Amino acid sequence: MNIAVAQSGGPTVAINASLLGVFKEALRVSEIEKIYGSVNGIEGVIKGNLVDLKSVLVTNEDMDLLAQTPSTALGSCRYKLPEESQNPEVYKTITECFENNDIKAFFYIGGNDSMDTVNKLSKYFKSINKDIKVIGVPKTIDNDLCETDHTPGFGSAAKYLATTLQEITRDSLVYDLKSVTVVEIMGRHAGWLAASSCLLHANGESAPHLIYLPECPFTVEGFLKDVENQLKEHNSVIVAISEGITLAKPEQAEVHQADGFGHVALSGIGKQLEKIISDELKVKCRSIELNVMQRCSSHLASLTDINEAMEIGSAAVKAALSGETGKMMAFRRVLDTPYTIKIVSVDADKVANNERFFPSEWINDEQNNVKDEALAYFLPLIKGEPTIKTNNGLPVHFKIGNILK
Repeated sequence: MNIAVAQSGGPTVAINASLLGVFKEALRVSEIEKIYGSVNGIEGVIKGNLVDLKSVLVTNEDMDLLAQTPSTALGSCRYKLPEESQNPEVYKTITECFENNDIKAFFYIGGNDSMDTVNKLSKYFKSINKDIKVIGVPKTIDNDLCETDHTPGFGSAAKYLATTLQEITRDSLVYDLKSVTVVEIMGRHAGWLAASSCLLHANGESAPHLIYLPECPFTVEGFLKDVENQLKEHNSVIVAISEGITLAKPEQAEVHQADGFGHVALSGIGKQLEKIISDELKVKCRSIELNVMQRCSSHLASLTDINEAMEIGSAAVKAALSGETGKMMAFRRVLDTPYTIKIVSVDADKVANNERFFPSEWINDEQNNVKDEALAYFLPLIKGEPTIKTNNGLPVHFKIGNILK
C-alpha cells in the first residue's frame, strides 16, 4: 500500500514537523511502500500533482532541516471541497488518483476548514465502499480548533509574539515622554494568540498593559478611557489587540476580500487606533502589525511545539493503520505541572467549520486584559529552543526541488 499527505490553510512554524512525523512513522511500517506528498493541498490530488517524498527526504539532514523550516514545504491551498451532490466529478477524480497510485490512507494537515475535507472524503469513501482511510492532523496559530487542548503551531507563534512584545517594550522606554504602542495580532474571531501576550507577566513585565480580544465587546470610547488610565501610571503603554476587533462605526472598517471559505482577510485595526489615539489623546502613538511573521518565525520556535507536531503526525499514521478514518488527532492535557499530554483521535465532523474561543473566565472584569490563571495554560507550550542549523549566519531551510515557484 501507499499513503499520501498534504498541507492546507495558513502556514505555521510547526506544520512541516507534522509532515515529518507522518513521513518518519510511515518509514517504520514495512507494508507502506510509497509516501506521496500532494502539492498545494487537496488540489494536488485533484490535479494528480504528487511527489514521492522518499526521493526528496533522503538523509537525516534533510529531515532535520524540514523540521526547522517554516511554512508548508508542499505548498498549501484554500480550496473548499464541495458537497458530493453538488460536484460528484471532483470526488471521482480524487478517488481515481488514489486508486491509480494505490493510496490507502490520506493525511491532511490543516485547521477547521481542512477537517471539513477530511470529514467529507471519509464519508464519501464509506458510501462507495472504498477502503481508504482519511485522518486529519491539526495545525493553526489561531489555536481555535475544537476537541483539542491546543494546536501545533500555536506555541511557536505565542513564543515569537511574547518575545517581540518584550523587545518592543524595551524600545518604547528609551525616551522620557508619554507614548502608546498598539500591536495588532492575528486572530479573526478567537483571541488566543493576542491573549498569549500575557506571557510577559510571568517574567514580571507590566506590559502589555491592555489586551483586547474579539470575544469581548469593543468601543472606541472605552478604549480611549483605558489608555488614558494607563498613561497616568506608565510613560509607555503597550496595547495588544486582535485583528478581529472591529470599530463600532461601519464606515471606519476596512473592506477586504474573502477566501473560498468566506473568511475575510483582516488587518488595519492597529493603524485606525493609532490615528484615533494621536487625534484624541495628543500623545505619540505608533501601531505595529506583526502580520505573517507570527506564523513563520522559526528562529523563535518552541521545542515543545516542534516535538508535539512530529508526535501528532506520527500518531495519525498509527490511527489509520489501526483502521480509523474520519478522525482528527488531538491533544488532551493531563497535567499543567509537570506538563503532561496524551494524543487521542476525535471525530473530524466535530471540528470541521467550528471555532473554539478564549475562555471568558480567563478575561478580567473590565474585558481589557487577561487573568494570570491563563499563564498555567500558556507557559508549557513555549518551552525549549530547537537547535537551528545555519549557513553564513542565517537559518537553513529545506525546499522540495522547484515545486513551489
